[in-house]
Amino acid sequence: MPYTQFIAKKNGTTITAYTSGKILFQGGQAEQEAQRWQNLAITPEEKKVKAATILPKNIAEKSFIGSDEVGNGSYFGPLIVCAVYAAKEHLPKLKQLGVKDSKMLTDHDITALAPKIKEIVPFKLLEVTPQKYNAIQPKYNAVHMKVALHNQAIQLLLEQIQPEQPEGILIDQFTPENNYRKYLKGEKNPITENLYFITKGEQYHLAVAAASILCRAKFLESLRVGSSELGIVLPSGAGTRSDQVAATILKRGGLPLLEQYAKLHFANTQKALKLARMSE
Repeated sequence: MPYTQFIAKKNGTTITAYTSGKILFQGGQAEQEAQRWQNLAITPEEKKVKAATILPKNIAEKSFIGSDEVGNGSYFGPLIVCAVYAAKEHLPKLKQLGVKDSKMLTDHDITALAPKIKEIVPFKLLEVTPQKYNAIQPKYNAVHMKVALHNQAIQLLLEQIQPEQPEGILIDQFTPENNYRKYLKGEKNPITENLYFITKGEQYHLAVAAASILCRAKFLESLRVGSSELGIVLPSGAGTRSDQVAATILKRGGLPLLEQYAKLHFANTQKALKLARMSE
């Protein structure tokens, strides 16, 4: 056909692409198929704009609590959750410090920034050590545990800053909002009002960026302490190096020693057990 680039059929829908750039969908599932194509065509920048529309206008300039966590994906070390209250008057000071996403900062920068942030903003930081994590984990899955910790940190921070009230609470999103709220129903003191959820929350408010830095600084400190106690450098993450270090710890003190430093439900534990047996 003239002016046609291609014609395809999928799920009973005829898709015709024209040289003009237009695409025609025909058939019983035309609307659903067109939506799938539209989602694929959205650029990362457009997705960010789309996501931002669900947040309050000029959120970056408002007094907000931001909440983030670190350690969930690392075999060694604790799970850390931190909530920070960054009021309007705190924002210029945080900007001046160079507060931004902790992933864009070196470990040295994070360690240097954390005490300065603590001098500026109210915060509440919760640490679940590997030993405590292993005790809780059979009852709480990873998402449920994080929901409980975020809620507790936010609740304690709200109590700390009373009578002041934030204009909103931004949680760095780790699960869909309806899933977060589902787990929230089981908590004793659920914070349910003025909650906002978005991935990469540190890009939208400095409260989340500050929380991510405080989380990371505490996580790094905990790894350093553990490494000093064992005389072995505990790596971050859950790669091959973690398997090798875990195998060394197992040979020294078995699972009772390993559970003090690692999250045992990770697949690394079984890999480390095999490595330890192979080297006997």
